[in-house]
Amino acid sequence: MTRAQQTISLALLVSSFYLSLYLGLFPLPPAVQEAIVPVLPFWFLVSFGAWLLFRLGWGLLTFRDTPDAYAELMEEIKMAKADLRTKGVDVD
Repeated sequence: MTRAQQTISLALLVSSFYLSLYLGLFPLPPAVQEAIVPVLPFWFLVSFGAWLLFRLGWGLLTFRDTPDAYAELMEEIKMAKADLRTKGVDVD
């Protein structure tokens, strides 16, 4: 099974479970059904966004821990600066 098929299968499973909760097919207390179930998709989006921001921040914090990528990026920056200098752009 490819990653796309796995992602689609998981999305269908989660969305069908949420739809069954939203439509009341599973018996839940009225407070949960009226107050929590309608906001679950928004809660998921906010949590997913927070997780992505954490991953981005962690990648930035640990960037110097990958010396090969750091050296490659520094070399590309030097090449770009040299190229811009030949075109008459002040880069410093």
